Amino acid sequence: MRIFLQQPPAAGEPTRYHKLTLEQDLLGSWWLHRESGQVGGRATAKREVYPGQIEALAAFEAARDAQLKRGFRITFSEGAEAPRR
Repeated sequence: MRIFLQQPPAAGEPTRYHKLTLEQDLLGSWWLHRESGQVGGRATAKREVYPGQIEALAAFEAARDAQLKRGFRITFSEGAEAPRR
């Protein structure tokens, strides 16, 4: 599952983005990858591991909701179970 969010830029500033990816590894753990930064600029990346799908999906949705509250907008979403908006 993957989602890409962007924040409308202020005057003279580059667009900010936030990308969330949720995937299962070969051993059954779930990984939440977070990447954020400015388009064409520096970015930061973090990975979190969860033992089960329920916990991972809850963290994915919480991260998405936090960015939506900060003014980001969903520009791209894909996955077998599309996240609720």
